Amino acid sequence: MTSTDAAAGFLENPYILDLFAGPGGLDVAAHLLDVPSLGIEWDKDACETRYRAGLRTWHADVGAVRRERFEDLPAGLNVLAGGPPCQTYSVAGSGAGRKALDEVKQVIHALVRGVPEEEIDGRLTELGDDPRTALVLEPLRYAIAALGSPNRAGRPFDVIVLEQVPAVEALWQVYREALETGLPHPDGTKVLYEVAEVETLRTEAYGVPQTRRRTILIARLDRHGTPPLPRATHHTYNPQKPQRGGPDDVTAVGSLPGEPSAPAIAGAGNPLRPWVPMGEVLGPGKGSAAGRRPPFEVVSNYGSGGDPKKRGIRTDRQPSFTVTGKVSRNAVRHPDGTPHAPDRLRIAEAGILQTFPPNYPWSGGDKSQQVGNAVPPLFGMHVLAAALALPLPPEEKLREDWPEAADEDRATLRKEGCGAPDGCGPTCPNP
Repeated sequence: MTSTDAAAGFLENPYILDLFAGPGGLDVAAHLLDVPSLGIEWDKDACETRYRAGLRTWHADVGAVRRERFEDLPAGLNVLAGGPPCQTYSVAGSGAGRKALDEVKQVIHALVRGVPEEEIDGRLTELGDDPRTALVLEPLRYAIAALGSPNRAGRPFDVIVLEQVPAVEALWQVYREALETGLPHPDGTKVLYEVAEVETLRTEAYGVPQTRRRTILIARLDRHGTPPLPRATHHTYNPQKPQRGGPDDVTAVGSLPGEPSAPAIAGAGNPLRPWVPMGEVLGPGKGSAAGRRPPFEVVSNYGSGGDPKKRGIRTDRQPSFTVTGKVSRNAVRHPDGTPHAPDRLRIAEAGILQTFPPNYPWSGGDKSQQVGNAVPPLFGMHVLAAALALPLPPEEKLREDWPEAADEDRATLRKEGCGAPDGCGPTCPNP
């Protein structure tokens, strides 16, 4: 299984800085690609999970690190990744970011022109009461900050990888224009990037047992050439024809009529595989806490067409609905409507639907929100492999047990990330 045509990466020592790192979806992907990473995460609960998972983490506000601690970041970081909070841009969110799209685009152009930070901050405060709307600009501000960093000797990030909800596609297009036009270097030159087509990809097309759409931006310094988008390995799911392209569709060979082309092709000699149903990963012996014996149905927490009485239903022979922060409210029942014990999806099951290892050490509070906010590691592997021109490891590695960090190792990680081995320190953000 390959996601790109390349057999080996072009960076000798790739090292990822993961902004808005969450509980570790992209870092798990990086780990399985043998690429080190450092995450910055504001949420204390997500940091607890990350420390238990053995992931290097700064418990910090991304903006505060850029303003006050950028020079403390390891100089070898050469890949910038991030999935800024999407709530204000999401269809399910308040919509503040969508209303501010035009203003945010203008701020992006101002950043590329080299407008002073103070003026940028002033303009961002006018975007509304929700500060998360402005966080979508942090990856670009980090990329520009790297060019003036004495610790980095002005070296730019070699690769930039961003993901967000489809509502932000218009902003990623402005990012693309800015990166291809060039970022302002303090020496007066422009730092140019080559950017792949900005696309909204469907995670089930990469083997994730869940229908979820994410808009991706992949950029490389121009000397590294234009990056490809990850090639799909599985069919996409059509809710109007729920059997088509699945494991029960004996006619599904190669691509199907109406399926996306562009990145969603497997390539010569690599026909698309069926999308993966929930029952295949949650059934007995598949790594969930006790194994959920088919047949079963999952009833969505969300109503169709805004009507809470018209909740969607997926069977074990279909992919999951999008895993959100309310995933634990999804009811599980037998086909006759009686409860399927347990009658709610467990955190471990939700994590498996996101393609986390079955024993991933979810910790802290609000685990449902942690799971729902995460990048599916399998999807992250495809995206990072395409960005870095690395071969993909077997998918089965995500089904192996994840090594939980020992107490001593957690204390070391916490001391680095919080400033104290047994709790939060003075640099940690307030909840």
